[in-house]
Amino acid sequence: MPSEPKASHPRMPGYGISSSTGGDGLLPWQWARDRLTKAHSYWLTSTRPDGALHCMPVWGTWMDDVFYFSTDRRSRKSRNLGTRPRCVVCTERADEAVIVEGTAHKVEDAALLRKFADSYNARYHWGDVAALGDPVFGVHPHVAFGWSEKSMTNNATRWKLGTNS
Repeated sequence: MPSEPKASHPRMPGYGISSSTGGDGLLPWQWARDRLTKAHSYWLTSTRPDGALHCMPVWGTWMDDVFYFSTDRRSRKSRNLGTRPRCVVCTERADEAVIVEGTAHKVEDAALLRKFADSYNARYHWGDVAALGDPVFGVHPHVAFGWSEKSMTNNATRWKLGTNS
């Protein structure tokens, strides 16, 4: 299991969020992992060549602190990520939100592709996604945000996972 990322409160002026330097009320990274692992659908936001944003729901799987998904090579998502790999992945629930900012990379490793396909097929009963021959992307997080709306002002958390945050 990857190491625990550094947590702090995010800077959110006007929302009454606790001090960004304090540690009280912070959510553990396992809280975010659980929601990323259990979500059925995710929102993926990528950037078009002209700089406009493109947001679409996707199915995927969270493994070893990386989000993996497959999409047709001709899809707008695939074409966007091929030229501008920075993206955002969000879980489907806003009341227990997890937002991941990261960089997408096309997966080429055969063992990792098989692991993704097995996980994906177990979750969605789609058949063998690997047999489609479409690209699989792994979104490697730089920073993530999470909160439960039950106590957002106390538990809003920012996790630093990579060097580009």
